[in-house]
Amino acid sequence: METTKKSKLEYQRDEHRVHLIVYHLIWCPKRRKPILVGKLKDRCQELLEATCKEKGWDILTLAIQPDHIHLFVRAWPSDSAAEVVKEMKGSTSFILRKEFQPILSKLPSLWTRSYFASTAGAVSAQIIQEYLDAQKGV
Repeated sequence: METTKKSKLEYQRDEHRVHLIVYHLIWCPKRRKPILVGKLKDRCQELLEATCKEKGWDILTLAIQPDHIHLFVRAWPSDSAAEVVKEMKGSTSFILRKEFQPILSKLPSLWTRSYFASTAGAVSAQIIQEYLDAQKGV
């Protein structure tokens, strides 16, 4: 389970809004430890996908590397990048620390406090997508 890709970027419409809110998010485990491998990586992906489904967010690309996560996600206008990251880190940290306690007990927390966030318009989205695709082997 390396990378998840979903639908192309299209404007979403509802009764009162037309929008295209896409975030490129990157965050790392504490001390950038390369722990996101094997079953831990697979479970992390499951949790991220479940959180997005619960919140109504669409994962466009998810690339989990041993020492960082790239997430290209479509969100709602009411959801800030900070809120999306908080949900992702919070939901995964609580469950992963419980399920993989022997591995993760050595870290004071699962994730660093920092993260990278950028918005992506329809023009720059393709560039980000190509960048994420290129990260698979890095």
